[in-house]
Amino acid sequence: MKKMMVLLLFAAAAILLMLFSFQNGIGTSWDKLLKENGQSEKAIPAAGQKAQAEEEKPAIEEMFEAEKEVVIHIEGMEEKVKMQLNKGKNEDYVIYIDEERYKMIKGEGDEPDVITTKEPLPEQYPEVLMTIEQVPEIDPDTLVDQVEADLKEEFPDLREVEQVTEPVEGYQLHGIANGGQKWDDPVVHAYVISNGQSGSFVITERYFLEAAEGHGARFYAMLQEFYIVELE
Repeated sequence: MKKMMVLLLFAAAAILLMLFSFQNGIGTSWDKLLKENGQSEKAIPAAGQKAQAEEEKPAIEEMFEAEKEVVIHIEGMEEKVKMQLNKGKNEDYVIYIDEERYKMIKGEGDEPDVITTKEPLPEQYPEVLMTIEQVPEIDPDTLVDQVEADLKEEFPDLREVEQVTEPVEGYQLHGIANGGQKWDDPVVHAYVISNGQSGSFVITERYFLEAAEGHGARFYAMLQEFYIVELE
């Protein structure tokens, strides 16, 4: 009986040894296979991670058409104008510009983007331009007071701040120098709007009184084609 028990114990031990060797061989072969392919077991991405890595965000050019035909009103007359897609310096917004008459100059560093006449105006004309600047950390409700105070230094008769929905949704500020007595009195027209997060965009138009129905109307039409881009 004792002899039988000893034989059974030896047989069980032999079977366990064979099983252990078999499992170890599989593990060794798997590690070897991974090494041959230049990977460790930890380097293999989960299916969800792989899909996320392969997913590409759409380019701005895929989100917006390159050109639009827009109807604008100049001095009571309708005019069809082709506008081209332009990106802000940080690609945080796009705007369609009438490139037949205007051009965009992208700001460097902290400088705002500038949209101005394609050809310089004669010296006797005041500046005609529109600046677009993002202020990331200040919301429109707070920032509008600062913008108003700054503009009042130059335009003491600045109108009361208004809330508007066109051409953009936010706060509007408007002022004319010298009470608007002369054709070339400078005009400022500004908007403070949300950037879609915790900050703002400040858009400031500058032209002269006689140009209100020309450049002013064209700036208005271009701002109707202003879009904030959220790529993240």
